[in-house]
Amino acid sequence: MHSSEGAKRQQQRFCGPSVALTFNFAVAVGIIVANKMVMGSVGFKFPIALSLIHYAVALVLMAILKALSLLPVAPPSKSTPFSSLFALGAVMSLSTGLANVSLKHNSVGFYQMAKIAVTPTIVAAEFMLFQKKVSCQKVITLATVSFGVAVATVTDLEFNFFGACVALAWIVPSAVNKILWSNLQQTGNWTALALMWKTTPVTIFFLLALMPLLDPPGLLLFDWNFRNSCAIVISALFGFLLQWSGALALGATSALSHVVLGQFKTIVIMLSGYLIFSSDPGVTSICGAVVALGGMSFYTYLGLKESSSPTGKKPPSRSNSFLGKPGIAGDGGSSDYEDSV
Repeated sequence: MHSSEGAKRQQQRFCGPSVALTFNFAVAVGIIVANKMVMGSVGFKFPIALSLIHYAVALVLMAILKALSLLPVAPPSKSTPFSSLFALGAVMSLSTGLANVSLKHNSVGFYQMAKIAVTPTIVAAEFMLFQKKVSCQKVITLATVSFGVAVATVTDLEFNFFGACVALAWIVPSAVNKILWSNLQQTGNWTALALMWKTTPVTIFFLLALMPLLDPPGLLLFDWNFRNSCAIVISALFGFLLQWSGALALGATSALSHVVLGQFKTIVIMLSGYLIFSSDPGVTSICGAVVALGGMSFYTYLGLKESSSPTGKKPPSRSNSFLGKPGIAGDGGSSDYEDSV
């Protein structure tokens, strides 16, 4: 990994779409358990601070990899405008921080509705930024998936004005965050870890600015005993793996594919509770889950059909940034980014 091109080829060789998506799915399920422990039994009620700890731990881990010469080399600075990296770090802080605040102040149903709204936002944003169009079949399939997820998961829509404002403010940063992660990796020789190393300090800076605005007071008065601290560190380790696996998935697929993976995770968790733990989500929710899974299966079929078609893959090259001048970082392969968590 002595060059960005070599590091990118190695990532593509060992971490294809199926490996990246499976890795992201497994870690996403793990962090749900870890965060439930932190927010529930530990009683850590500071969502922005928790995000800040996650990124701080990630930065320390990447610094260790860099000291051991294990961190992939980044492309030359002239190939990617600083504005692109700064924008990615900023929207990452908003996406992660506002998502945790939204989950704290909204009912699960309202939170899921906001997540579903990310899908059309990505389609619109990719069209406005990169003139990327989605086929009619995929639009219908994505609508079917979103409808199924809504029927399966949106059982309560308790309205909270502040929570609703946070959820609405989260939708656009979440969509743009996924698009930028995918675009920068696919149009340049960026690997997931190299891009994380460059953008994480910016994310930490913005989370520090958001913390006094959105977190309740009392962080320093929290009981930082050994048990509570260990639970938070475990959550942070899962957070690093989630960020890394999500970046790998976005680099190997697309923003929309990543969103569908997130919806698949939601459905699988719900059905697992029904099949394994005998929970009763109701007939309507189960029917919605079946519709969603059917739509996801057809979406996967369309993606495989496009990738196997000689004219289906190889879209026109896109600029490295929607904020700065285009920069060609190399001949990085192209892949579609899928909407997700």
